[in-house]
Amino acid sequence: MTTTATKIRVPHFVRGTLVWGEDSEYLSRDFGVPFVTPRLELGELFVPRTQPGPAFDVPVSEIIDFLVETAQHLTLETNEYLQESLEMTLQVSALPRRIIENTFARPGQFLTRQALEYRLERTFGDSEVLDGWVERTDPNGKVSRVRAFPPRLVHMLAGNSPSAAMTSIADAALVKAVNVFKMPSADPFTTVAVLRTMSDIEPDHPVLRSMSAVYWRGGDAKVENVLYRSQYFDKLVAWGGGAAIENAAKYAGPGFQLISFDPKVSMSVVGREAFESEETLRDVAELAAADATIFNQDACLAARHICVEGDVDQVDRFCALLHERLGVDRPFTSAVGPRPSSEIREAVDGMRFLEPEYRIWGGYDGRGLVVRSPEMVDFHPTNKTVNVIPVAAMCDAASYATVATQTVGVYPTERKAEVRDLLATAGVQRVVKLGSAMTGSMGSPHDGMYPLHRFVNWVVDDDA
Repeated sequence: MTTTATKIRVPHFVRGTLVWGEDSEYLSRDFGVPFVTPRLELGELFVPRTQPGPAFDVPVSEIIDFLVETAQHLTLETNEYLQESLEMTLQVSALPRRIIENTFARPGQFLTRQALEYRLERTFGDSEVLDGWVERTDPNGKVSRVRAFPPRLVHMLAGNSPSAAMTSIADAALVKAVNVFKMPSADPFTTVAVLRTMSDIEPDHPVLRSMSAVYWRGGDAKVENVLYRSQYFDKLVAWGGGAAIENAAKYAGPGFQLISFDPKVSMSVVGREAFESEETLRDVAELAAADATIFNQDACLAARHICVEGDVDQVDRFCALLHERLGVDRPFTSAVGPRPSSEIREAVDGMRFLEPEYRIWGGYDGRGLVVRSPEMVDFHPTNKTVNVIPVAAMCDAASYATVATQTVGVYPTERKAEVRDLLATAGVQRVVKLGSAMTGSMGSPHDGMYPLHRFVNWVVDDDA
């Protein structure tokens, strides 16, 4: 990536080849920064269905070898492509340099040999189904052979974290897919930086020849009416906001599936044990603030609502301490973040006249805002805005969860079992210890599914 005049030059990467050009101009999502890209040649992005993809018959063990070697080169201090990507990202991202640098370091934890092999084991049981046809005999003695066949995928990448590009490339490689990555306008840099790193290691690797990373403006029918077809691709793997997912959904049909990582809202549940002492309450407020401020709350797993088991006076003590802890620097949080939107300011200004039923801590300076209300507020809390709701019993918190609720942090940990079935019934996909929303265990489901299991095409050769 380079800058010419005031426009950033963003290359494409097409099936193993880096492509430069200034044929098309776009604006970044958050700040409207102009960038230019090569002409999009749609016919070059896919392998015809009459031909197998380049990586279809590469043993998964060799793919893991390649990913592990790539991960060793994805170090910001030594990788010129990532360094350049960082400088470009700083021009289009609301996140400060420190947080973006920390984000670049995250995928290294998940791209080890042990982590990749463990993930395949948890997803497929036996990874041999990725390499060929695995024979089985049913209880009636009928024989069949099953393969997790390599798919053809279009990926709408998430733009709120550079690490998403790195993990998406690894996922696509593990299932031996033919891939087109639609880069996000909030970060049209990292994906190509990773692919260029892979190219320096082995430029003709089948995995690399299976991948293209390009940009077009989301919703551009001239592009999507062509690419989002079963003649060329099997599935659209879509990350994004509500409008982006709604646009993607209209292309789903026979032979072309949508695997959607919908926009999610996370929450926390705090039990009465938090009030056992002032020290405990301070510790719990810190854990809750850590979950609420991930990427300055620009992440699906960042809590936006907190249900607290206690009376109003107790909950207000918690709110005051929570507000103090929102304005703190953390590895993926800045003490002062983007200011709340006009929608939030107008809604909160109206609530100030409704005390004591509602109560507000903080202002609109980006250091954090806490709104205590008897019911969930009707605006979307963001930019370090947290809605706290008193509940009489922890199980009552489940009434505030929906199918759009991704992660729920619970305190104390031993009470997770008390509420997890109710939360899951409401639609929640993940229950964690309060303060650990960002942590996550390897090989677990994401958004209610094992993504790699959904990516592949399950094919059976049946002798019955």
